[in-house]
Amino acid sequence: MLDRVDPESRPALEVVRSTPRPGLTTLDDIVARRERSDRLNAEAVAAAGGPDPSVRREDRLTPGLDDDPDVPVRIYRPADADPGARLPGILFIHSGGMLLGSLDGEDRTAAQYAREVGAVVVSSGYRKAPEHPHPAQSRDCFAALRWMVDHAAELGFDPERLVVVGGSAGGNLALATALRARDEHGPALRLVLAAYPMLDPSNTTASSHAIADLGLWDRADNLAAWSWWLGGQEPDTYASPLLEDDWSGVAPVFLDVGTLDLFRDEDIALATALAAQGHPVEFHLYPGAYHGSEELAPEASLSRRIVAARLDALRRAVAT
Repeated sequence: MLDRVDPESRPALEVVRSTPRPGLTTLDDIVARRERSDRLNAEAVAAAGGPDPSVRREDRLTPGLDDDPDVPVRIYRPADADPGARLPGILFIHSGGMLLGSLDGEDRTAAQYAREVGAVVVSSGYRKAPEHPHPAQSRDCFAALRWMVDHAAELGFDPERLVVVGGSAGGNLALATALRARDEHGPALRLVLAAYPMLDPSNTTASSHAIADLGLWDRADNLAAWSWWLGGQEPDTYASPLLEDDWSGVAPVFLDVGTLDLFRDEDIALATALAAQGHPVEFHLYPGAYHGSEELAPEASLSRRIVAARLDALRRAVAT
């Protein structure tokens, strides 16, 4: 399998494969994995010289839905933006298999979207399984979206130029948030961008078996994550957007995935279903890319192409 990995992206993967990591079998494992993730992120930020200074940040707590707890968000705005300008808006949702991840963990990615698209980005935190099973995560993200729109004037963005973005578990939640926005009659979205989204709780596709232990998010992780997250529930369309059979009224969808990602076939299935319904969908399949390769090997030419395609889609979506 390694011989099929993009050559420029392979060294970063080999480093990950050589580093022991906890599984996700027990709650202690999950806690250890969270601590490991936080430590590695702090090291990466330090190595990069600290947070990107070209973007201003502000952390807030925003109201949850109904009686849900407050939702933490981080707001990004380009430092050189005109204070009176009404920029596009992006709701960004981090990854982590519904068990892991944080606002800090993908700070660089959220800041990049703010800088490169020239947008106000609201990065939404959300409660984690197994302490908080489905639907806590999608409820928190939708609450952040509603808060964002309600405070558009204060935040300095145009609510009519709004998109939702996420990768992996965040891609799932981006799609679920777009579905919920349709079902709740707003807010209106220009685009939902889901990078290699986690969609299929059955784990029965060919890619979910064939790409079982490449070294990042593997089959054992995915089986455990779905089990912890659903907590014995049958999945609905907010847990598995792949189950949705009517996408009418939902924003256009952008999907991408690598040929060496265990989510490859479920993402292809969603793209195919959307196209069959006549729903606007843009899909990119990247030979040699593994799960999160553009994050692990950002300097690789393949990674640059992946990121450039996403940025291009976002710029087109929010153009006036």
